[in-house]
Amino acid sequence: MILWFGKKKKLDEAKAAGAAMAAPELSAEELAAQEEAAREKALIEAKVAEANRAWEERQQREAQEAEDEAVRAKAAAELKLLEDRREHERLRAEAEAAARAAAEAEANDPGLLGKLGEGLARSTARLTAGLAALGRRKLDAAALEELEDLLITSDMGTKVAARVTKGLAKGRFDREISGEEIRSVLAEEIEAILKPREKVVDFSVGPRPRVVLFVGVNGSGKTTTIGKIASKLQAQGAKALLVAGDTFRAAAVEQLKVWGERGGIPVMAGAHGADAAGLVYGAVERAQAEDLDLVLVDTAGRLQNKAELMAELGKVVRVLRKLDPEAPHDVILVLDATVGQNALAQVEAFRHTAGVTGLVMTKLDGTAKGGVLVAIAEAHDLPIHFIGIGEKAEDLRPFSASAFAKALVGLKT
Repeated sequence: MILWFGKKKKLDEAKAAGAAMAAPELSAEELAAQEEAAREKALIEAKVAEANRAWEERQQREAQEAEDEAVRAKAAAELKLLEDRREHERLRAEAEAAARAAAEAEANDPGLLGKLGEGLARSTARLTAGLAALGRRKLDAAALEELEDLLITSDMGTKVAARVTKGLAKGRFDREISGEEIRSVLAEEIEAILKPREKVVDFSVGPRPRVVLFVGVNGSGKTTTIGKIASKLQAQGAKALLVAGDTFRAAAVEQLKVWGERGGIPVMAGAHGADAAGLVYGAVERAQAEDLDLVLVDTAGRLQNKAELMAELGKVVRVLRKLDPEAPHDVILVLDATVGQNALAQVEAFRHTAGVTGLVMTKLDGTAKGGVLVAIAEAHDLPIHFIGIGEKAEDLRPFSASAFAKALVGLKT
């Protein structure tokens, strides 16, 4: 034990002595060599550092270029998307304009005016006879009162009659006026009421499938109207599905199937008395699966004062919205012109229950009450899409305020 500690002590003393020894002096050549070595080392380290900086800068530059390229590519893609969207909008606008122009041309066709005039002959007979009697008379208070009564009896209603009479009297009171001038001014006044309601409906726009619900009372012509519209759309290349939602009237189902066969359009129907809401739900699912453009739904005819039937219509709407919150996309009320002023009550009832978005008036070729359409236009801010003046598909025409107003007062062009 003592020997071991002694050796350690001597070793420590030797180390201390060595550390205490002065560093040997170097020659000039050795100092120069050391300095040269230090300079070379510093130069190498500088070059390595410079190379590292260059590499880092290149990496940063390449990363920035890649980022810039990605930004440019993204910008180019967004620009292309914008250009494609603009081109799509342009083509759609052109298609809409062409469809609108075609519909307006059809609505204002001189042949249509003649056909409409023939169709409204019963409506216009009493009115034109009364206007002829007013011709070549002074437009005094008695004549204006007679004219107002004449308009009221033509089913235009008191509000329209007062407005039209007031317009006619402006600047013409107490002077002689011809029957032709009276008809011309009346046509202008009636057209002014109808024009804001004139709307060509384009079923090609909006969501797919576009769900169109047709509502109205029994006998209004819903099924026939759906068949005519479907035939027109099929001829234009639309892929539609007809839905026989009137599950209580077998004749309505068969009638819709006939229209479907004529136009090569599939018809979906359920068992007699089946739940209409379930049938419509299934029809929309089928249209979605088969990528169809339109679902045109015929509903059961119902009186506006039958609460349970109107409630069923509300159920159809609620069920549809489980598939599409915005469905139905159109709710078209089909009105029978022969019911006269009762059509106003129908519009009011169906508008609140089913959210009516547009109107069709049928049977204008067989009634003396066509003037009620003017009263409806005055009372309700609803677009009028079509009018029916016959049994054929081509007898369902886009509504033209000008043509209707002229035909109603018996004005020839």
